[in-house]
Amino acid sequence: MSSESGATGRRRRSWRGGSGNLVTGGTIVVLVVLLALVSLVWTPYDPIPVNPAGRLLGMTSAHPLGTDLYGRDVVSLLMYGARISLLVGVAAVVIAMVIGVPVGVLAGMRGGWVDQVLMRATDVALAFPALLLTIVFGAVWGAGTTTAVIALGISAAPSFARVSRSGTLQIMSREYVVAARAANRGPFWIATRHVLPNIAGLVIVQSSVAFGIAVLAEAALSYLGFGTTPPTPSWGRMLQEGQSYLFDHPMLVLWPGIAIALTVLGLNLLGDGLRDRLDPRAGGAR
Repeated sequence: MSSESGATGRRRRSWRGGSGNLVTGGTIVVLVVLLALVSLVWTPYDPIPVNPAGRLLGMTSAHPLGTDLYGRDVVSLLMYGARISLLVGVAAVVIAMVIGVPVGVLAGMRGGWVDQVLMRATDVALAFPALLLTIVFGAVWGAGTTTAVIALGISAAPSFARVSRSGTLQIMSREYVVAARAANRGPFWIATRHVLPNIAGLVIVQSSVAFGIAVLAEAALSYLGFGTTPPTPSWGRMLQEGQSYLFDHPMLVLWPGIAIALTVLGLNLLGDGLRDRLDPRAGGAR
């Protein structure tokens, strides 16, 4: 009886920890992705043209979530905004991985002065917040989605470099890597055959975290006017446009706020669940 109770308790703890986070976060992320994919082929209304005659309508059968100050359907705006947020998140994470992972692997494999120089460079890069870097880029090259993506990707690269270096240092001490080096296998062979496959879990976990940060940063930048530019809708721009009607029409701010919060929450939960499953240093790892 006590054995069964102990097994049940462990299953419940596992669900509340890794499995629960993984399922809950994955479900939220899948729903947001589906919303964005559907917006590629269909939205209830075109979210870009202005319709002055239909501005600031409440919830109706034609507009379940109402319309904004330009007469655009809020449901359509939310669907299109999901596309922008995911596009920025994916592009920023890809840029960060392309820059950060090779730097981290090189630092971990070479060690010595190469490691010191690369890691001190990442320390310097980490001193610049993503929002500040994006604002600087926007002031120099102009605000826009492309500028935001590049800046967010560059600002996230040092985190990928640190994670990759940490994983590489662990892998380089393994017996099979020592044997490969004794057999005169080159650094590129060792990196592609042993290091990258074994740190893939750490990189995936870091990607989910960086994705959530990028979505939140894009919303903040669009709210401040340094992200997605008009007339392209985005969740951050919906917040910025709706703030003037916060007391008269609070739902204009509430809906995009909920969308941002749920998406970031889903990505964070997914990251926690993946960490428990894929990161051997995590408490719930196998």
